[in-house]
Amino acid sequence: MASNRELAERFAQTLTDHDLAGFAELLHPDYVNHNRFAQPGKDGSVAVFAAFLDAFEGFRVDTDDVLEVGDSLVGRYTYRGRHTGEFLGIRPSGAEIEMHSIDIWRVSDGQLVEHWDELNTLEFFQQIGAVPALA
Repeated sequence: MASNRELAERFAQTLTDHDLAGFAELLHPDYVNHNRFAQPGKDGSVAVFAAFLDAFEGFRVDTDDVLEVGDSLVGRYTYRGRHTGEFLGIRPSGAEIEMHSIDIWRVSDGQLVEHWDELNTLEFFQQIGAVPALA
């Protein structure tokens, strides 16, 4: 069974490798994601990252930090890629993006069971031209 830290690192590696099947294996069958952009359940979370992989050329995820406390796991990540496909109805901008997240998971039996996150979505949407940059 993988350690919680290994789960956090595998999360980033599966997405960098564009391995959605490997990502799905990290998630418990009854996975609960509290991210408002994801449809419920494991399939909804896989679909979110499938959309990123389709829309961002060279999509990759770097692990910046991992903290473990009991059955809780916290990871800080940086996502990068070039916006070359439609994303959430936003036409390709060609822009290089850098998105940051803080992800909190509850872990059970070597799988991610429940998830919360905070993202720099304003900056992300500014980078792809969906929201005007602030002066």
